[in-house]
Amino acid sequence: MIIKDNLADIRKNIAAAAGKAGRDAEEVVIVAAAKTQPPEKLQQAIEAGVNTLGENRVQEAQTHMKSLAGVNVIWHCIGHLQRNKAREALNLFAMIHSLDSLRLAHKIEEEAKTQGKKISALLQINISGEETKGGFSECNLEETLGELNRLEMIELQGLMTMPPFFDDPEKARPFFRRLAELKKAANQAGWYRAPLEQLSMGMSGDYQVAVEEGATMVRLGTVLFGPRS
Repeated sequence: MIIKDNLADIRKNIAAAAGKAGRDAEEVVIVAAAKTQPPEKLQQAIEAGVNTLGENRVQEAQTHMKSLAGVNVIWHCIGHLQRNKAREALNLFAMIHSLDSLRLAHKIEEEAKTQGKKISALLQINISGEETKGGFSECNLEETLGELNRLEMIELQGLMTMPPFFDDPEKARPFFRRLAELKKAANQAGWYRAPLEQLSMGMSGDYQVAVEEGATMVRLGTVLFGPRS
């Protein structure tokens, strides 16, 4: 089974990267990016040992969840979440990786209060400053966390980022390192009501570098499932 073999290789790579950083590989959660994947491939990944799936869109998540009904798996939102999909997202996902604006945060808070349901989230930071990517500026992190402290239903667990694409994964290292520095600074200063524990960073081409720099969640698609057809 190709996916099973890929997952074994990924775990070896994570173990090696974590070892270089003096970390425990068990700290790193593999979030399998389910975007455009057929249900049979997702099922193979789950059978191979994946227990967390990441979806980019609410509608596709709903379709995949129907196909995998009854399967014990955790679902995360790893793509941009539109405000008009906040209600559905609360019913689908255990965590939102892409909390990228205060407008979205307030909409989620509103819907969560209506449902009486809290939601875990990660704050998306646009470290590269690319206009094509969403997220908060690192310059406003203290102010942003102060605002999120006022929201009762969103439980912020950590930070997320997407660096620019590089052929050489080493070029992504400064972006990962900076996110880890921001988390440390926020925790030391007590900017949020609870310690930020999670760093969602690293994808198929650069996840090993991300783990070396402190990633606790890596979002993997191609390296796990193979090239999209």
